[in-house]
Amino acid sequence: MTTNTNPGQPIMSEQELMYDLLNQEKEIAKLYTTAITESSCPNMRQMLNQNMQQTCADQYSLFDQMRNKGYYQSKDAQANEVQQAKQKFSTMRNQIS
Repeated sequence: MTTNTNPGQPIMSEQELMYDLLNQEKEIAKLYTTAITESSCPNMRQMLNQNMQQTCADQYSLFDQMRNKGYYQSKDAQANEVQQAKQKFSTMRNQIS
């Protein structure tokens, strides 16, 4: 974390702030997931799902900004990696169905 030696200057750098916000968005998404799976009220589930979708969109927007600024290094998955992930999750889903 950046040390604040000058009053009036930000305590956290932009990069640190963005990482903190990104982690908060991830935690909020986890909380929504738990709430959705534990809710028995259809209206509540719908509202929670809408909020989770917005949270995921916000998280991705922040991630994309960080990636464009060079704060977050990532690589796009190759087509064969995407296909392997699809197959893996499809197999898992079939095993528990």
